[in-house]
Amino acid sequence: MTVLSARALLEVRGLRTWFPVRRGVLQRVASHIRAVDGVDLTLHAGETLALVGESGCGKTTVGRSILRLNEPSAGSIWFEGTDLTLLSDAEFKAYRRKIQVVMQDPGAALDPRMTVRDIIAEGMESFGIGGSATERTDLVAQMMRKVSLDPETMWRYPHEFSGGQRQRISIARALAVDPALLICDEATSALDVSIQAQILNLLAELQRAQNLTYLFITHDLGVVRYFATRVAVMYLGRIVETGTTERIFTAPQHPYTQALLASVPSLDPDKRSDTKPIVLGDIPSPEHPPSGCHYHPRCQQRRDVCDRIDPPVVPLADGICRCVLAVPESGRSPTPELQP
Repeated sequence: MTVLSARALLEVRGLRTWFPVRRGVLQRVASHIRAVDGVDLTLHAGETLALVGESGCGKTTVGRSILRLNEPSAGSIWFEGTDLTLLSDAEFKAYRRKIQVVMQDPGAALDPRMTVRDIIAEGMESFGIGGSATERTDLVAQMMRKVSLDPETMWRYPHEFSGGQRQRISIARALAVDPALLICDEATSALDVSIQAQILNLLAELQRAQNLTYLFITHDLGVVRYFATRVAVMYLGRIVETGTTERIFTAPQHPYTQALLASVPSLDPDKRSDTKPIVLGDIPSPEHPPSGCHYHPRCQQRRDVCDRIDPPVVPLADGICRCVLAVPESGRSPTPELQP
């Protein structure tokens, strides 16, 4: 029986999304790409959870699985007390309104043949928002004002706007159907730094005004520290550490989290050191993940047990850490082999 956290808007439990690899003349399934391999996440209303990790770790697939753009292979996705994985396509349509997405490249996400008015109104028409075309046009104007765009430009096409303005259009389109959860998949990574700051400030203002909840998928740790409430660090299909943003940045426990943070450039000479942890080599293939701890081939702090045992999920005061070196709240080592 799944026990849900109190007041959780979204809870992902044991999420697995594997993609079959077919080989041979008969195209039989020979193996699987384990893009998401047992992920647990919890989001409460009004917070921002940043999902971070290297490219190829499975972050985007988590977001697409929640949206059911990729059907999960196993696990559950509880939203407002309902397991979305058990719903038919028709039943899930009502939840598509409540969970919206802002993609990385607004140029590719917006139909170049549609005016901005039609792009923003498309979701309204699909969900029956607004009684007439005139009413929907008025609602489009309101949404454009919310994202600091001139409503008089709604009859233009996406190519007539800058990259930052196109991302504002994407945000307006997502918010036009009044969602509760917004999945932002690298929503600022394609923008200049100054424009990134403007979009992040806009998202923060909208969150305060509408009590929005964000799942913010990104590889940019600078953005994470500025914008996120909590952080989930993902490696090769698994969550290896979660915690508050402050604790993750000041006292990370997992070696991978430590290495990611150490890789962030710093202008402070006191924070630059050749002895900082680094991520060795390249990320392994999710088709053939390493035995034991998936991170052990690249870890500078690995122990003899790391290639033999699946690391324990150690509870922390503000989250979890999936590592034999993690120190739980009790202060005792979770793995007998490591005790002095």
